[in-house]
Amino acid sequence: MIAACSTQGLSTDYREICTGERPTPTGQPGGRNTRKENFMKRAKTQSLLLVALILTGCNIFRAAPQATPSALPLQDTTTPSATSTPSPVPPTNTPNPTSTNTPIPVPLDYGPDNFPSDFNPLTGLPVNDAQHLERRPLAVKIQTFPRGQRPPWGASFADIVYDYYQNNGLTRLTAIFYSQDVEQAGPVRSARLFDGVITRMYKAIFAFGGGDRRILNRLFGSDYADRLVTEGNNNCPPICRIDPDGFNYLMANTKELGPYVAGKGVEDGRQDLNGMTYQFSPPANGQAAKQVYTRYSISSYCRWDYDPASGRYLRFQDTQEDNGQGEAYEPLIDKLTEQQIATDNVVILLVNHEFFFKSGNSEIIDILLTGGGEAYAFRDGQVYQVRWNRPELDAVLYLTYPDGTVFPYKQGTTWYQVVGMSSRVNQPEAGVWRFEFRIP
Repeated sequence: MIAACSTQGLSTDYREICTGERPTPTGQPGGRNTRKENFMKRAKTQSLLLVALILTGCNIFRAAPQATPSALPLQDTTTPSATSTPSPVPPTNTPNPTSTNTPIPVPLDYGPDNFPSDFNPLTGLPVNDAQHLERRPLAVKIQTFPRGQRPPWGASFADIVYDYYQNNGLTRLTAIFYSQDVEQAGPVRSARLFDGVITRMYKAIFAFGGGDRRILNRLFGSDYADRLVTEGNNNCPPICRIDPDGFNYLMANTKELGPYVAGKGVEDGRQDLNGMTYQFSPPANGQAAKQVYTRYSISSYCRWDYDPASGRYLRFQDTQEDNGQGEAYEPLIDKLTEQQIATDNVVILLVNHEFFFKSGNSEIIDILLTGGGEAYAFRDGQVYQVRWNRPELDAVLYLTYPDGTVFPYKQGTTWYQVVGMSSRVNQPEAGVWRFEFRIP
């Protein structure tokens, strides 16, 4: 619908076209036909001008729309950027300026070093406050068993998560928080030998709930022993008990872990976390990978499904023992968000596993993540056969192609599925990858 014309400031001829009022004839030189021809020419010209004026007022002539970029990776913030809402503008005879779309910034490629001061080297993304990075990462041991005590709390806020075999067919998570904090991460469970590897690698503060004496002897006999936080008489916060639904859970507050350790004289400044490389666009020569299965035992198995809409992999978890009747899955939810856990990168690490101790049903596994080995990197619905690298004990793990050139992660979060280096790898169908855990 076109709004009524305004005649203010219009010539007599414009007023005629707008209102339908014909002007009073004036004595112009020339014959009747000449006046008629001149009037028709003016009317035609003025009609075109008026149509253009009306269309401009209706915002029909707009700037060409800009192409909308693909969905960006997860940003290092839980608060979305505010979208301004224009205030109502009173009617005016002057057309409003034509609106233009603000282009969405595309993440730049960074790494393996020389990150800007406000960029998180564990995600390749900026943070709102660079001061947030002036601390050590926080590692928390989180349970996924027993099934009746799922879902976990806070795992979706971690920058990096290691999912690995504990013992006796079960797995747990070690989540590394750096760019975001949660008041409740957990339920916190006991440590394993591999947690010492992770703590050293990320120069982290590690929160856990005890452990076998042989494991504790190694952890507390290390040079990072002063960065270990377990349940005690006077350390709530950062580790406290809660009792939801009759379960006595131990929870870690990641924001309080740093100050707690610093209060004991431990240095808690920014660490050298260089090593990972990031690239916004997917590398060439990948193979389709819409699903990734990792089976650790008849009890513990998981699946990642690629979601093209978000560009992320969604986590599904076992719901029953598979004694031959088949695997069954459901989405793995984060208790803090009530949303399905998702990640930008899924990496399968094939690593040597050894029995540090085994007697009857008792076993302690040592995962030897040193040097390098085979890996499979999943990002953007593609899979790449790569190698993992940890050349030094305190070096952040990174990926390379088999020829040694650096492989880029997608900006965002990363979940590592750690399996034995003799694990079975197969493709039951196109785009589906399956890894079955074996020791070593």
